[in-house]
Amino acid sequence: MQPRFIIFLTKTLALIAICLQFAAANAQDSVNFWQKVRFGGSAGAGFGSGYTDVSLAPGAIYQFNQYVALGLGIQGTYVHQRDYYDSFIYGGSVVALLNPIPQVQLSAELEQLRVNLDVDERFNDRYLNTLNYRDRDFWNTALFLGAGYQMENVTVGLRYNVLFNKRDLVYSDALMPFIRVYF
Repeated sequence: MQPRFIIFLTKTLALIAICLQFAAANAQDSVNFWQKVRFGGSAGAGFGSGYTDVSLAPGAIYQFNQYVALGLGIQGTYVHQRDYYDSFIYGGSVVALLNPIPQVQLSAELEQLRVNLDVDERFNDRYLNTLNYRDRDFWNTALFLGAGYQMENVTVGLRYNVLFNKRDLVYSDALMPFIRVYF
């Protein structure tokens, strides 16, 4: 196993253990822990001429009170661009949500993704001198800061990746819209 993967796995297990501690401590309260847990996430698909993008990202948050929530999510994505590349992306995230007023949701989300990028040789032959893309397996870290308008269980807004790196071919832009749903 690669040392980075072991470090990521250790951090993830430590975070889960901390969350379970909150669950155990809260179980003694009169309010049931699971009554404050909300599940949701997103699913998406995009298709075009020689292009496929399929994504699934379930998640759960713990609603501490009407203002603060903390959650975990996992993500899996497959992207194919004919004659360019295939990419499998998977990983997890931690999200903190703050609602200063009921209609406004501020968020910070730390995302750690494993990217398996397989660049088509024909693409490299045409553009090797200018872009120098190659097959790569790497970890991509993103830190999204966002704001959105909340309506019941749905929040619509924008988020910005402060660690954005265009050369990684993970995201096409640092600023992106989102729709967040938790039930």
